[in-house]
Amino acid sequence: MGNAVAKSSAASPAARVYRHKTGTGPDSHMVRLLGIDPGLRFTGWGVIEVDGNRLRHIADGVIATDSATSVPERLKVLHDALAALLATHGPHEAAVEETYVNRNGAATLKLGYARGVALLAPALAGIPVTEYGAKSVKLSVVGTGGAEKAQVQMMVRRLLPGATIRRADAADALAVAICHAHHRASRLAWVAGARRA
Repeated sequence: MGNAVAKSSAASPAARVYRHKTGTGPDSHMVRLLGIDPGLRFTGWGVIEVDGNRLRHIADGVIATDSATSVPERLKVLHDALAALLATHGPHEAAVEETYVNRNGAATLKLGYARGVALLAPALAGIPVTEYGAKSVKLSVVGTGGAEKAQVQMMVRRLLPGATIRRADAADALAVAICHAHHRASRLAWVAGARRA
């Protein structure tokens, strides 16, 4: 089953959603998760299905905004593209990577804007949203919080066989989704154990 890259507009010609799609719709007993790696220029996204401890790649890609347009216009483009993804893939839960603070205050602020939209879009759709720091994501996927990006990408490909990931932003988003799947499984196991006690 080959993967093709498709460019499509999402409610605005300024938005480009690069999508790699694998597989068909979810089975009724599976949970579908959306991972988001927010950024004002590029926002990575990835959708996986979880069935117990089994993970399956559904789709991934990047939402790109035009840096020549105003910040409010770019945020609208990002929101509209995320809303379209939510409608297309129907995730049950979403996870967003937390913003890191760097030396460039303006860049950090813009990243915060994008992250706000990434949190808002699924919340408006009635989907529970969880946040994870970069170290938590790396620890969950690779086993160490200090993992390099290349290590994260390698483990994402290993955990999601058949996924063709062409941008680091999409790999990071899939890593966020995998992190959420692991934390979610631990939480469900803890709740089940507490009920039996």
